[in-house]
Amino acid sequence: MDSDRIDIRRRLQAHGARQLTIARLLAPTDWQGELRSALAAHREPVTIFAGNDLRLFLQSFAVFFTATMMFLI
Repeated sequence: MDSDRIDIRRRLQAHGARQLTIARLLAPTDWQGELRSALAAHREPVTIFAGNDLRLFLQSFAVFFTATMMFLI
């Protein structure tokens, strides 16, 4: 009966080793530099109305204002 058992621990270890090897192969050579640049980009201050945010806000306000005026009339 014991010979029919599957050794899950060894399979998990083998799977973990394969995943680690794949992750190492897919990682860029300068992964520390890329991580630093990604963190620096993430830490940049975000303005409230940057880019298309102002346009989206104005369009949303126009729709809300029009709907409010239609309701009041």
